[in-house]
Amino acid sequence: MSRVIVRFLSSSSSSSTFPLLSSLVLRSRLQTSTSLVRPLPLRRPYSLFSKFTSRGSKATTAATGNSPSTASLLAGQEHDPSKMSQQKTDQEWRTILSPEQFRVLRQKGTERAGTGEYDKHSAKGVYECAACHTPLYTSSHKFDSGCGWPAFFDAIPGAVGRHADPDGMRIEIVCNACGGHLGHVFKGEGFRHTPADERHCVNSISLKFQPGDGDA
Repeated sequence: MSRVIVRFLSSSSSSSTFPLLSSLVLRSRLQTSTSLVRPLPLRRPYSLFSKFTSRGSKATTAATGNSPSTASLLAGQEHDPSKMSQQKTDQEWRTILSPEQFRVLRQKGTERAGTGEYDKHSAKGVYECAACHTPLYTSSHKFDSGCGWPAFFDAIPGAVGRHADPDGMRIEIVCNACGGHLGHVFKGEGFRHTPADERHCVNSISLKFQPGDGDA
């Protein structure tokens, strides 16, 4: 292209040729610059959201224990309110329980993980219902699950009832005597040292510990 321009200059002395020459030079530069610019390859969008969603769903399954059927957790252990031996009105319970106990036991609240009195508790004795003092668990049932709440692999026979939680995913556990909310029961989490591979996840504030030999 440069040789063409030189020849063009030598063969023409007219000033009218300079605008044409300028346009040729400009076109040459544009062609050169555009030939150096390569289009960026199309890349697949990074599926960061899908990864977090996948991890979140696994975490939810672990937290809710929703892998086994709820029927297997309920079988033969449903809570029957008509058989409660300790029935009181909400006003009566308010006079017995602290505001936080009432929120958890009667309004089905939940303690923050790792804040409960009995999370790491290991003394021998019996854990009673904090509302009606019915024995619920023994220290021999307790194990460290690392979940942030007291964990028991079993309960004193007939003391703890179960029913489907309103969330449709978990099984709630309650004191059979008064209906007080204890927490939830999960199954199939892989705790091999527990006989039934179950975890009763219980709020500390729903319990009252009585020292002893650990047998009810």
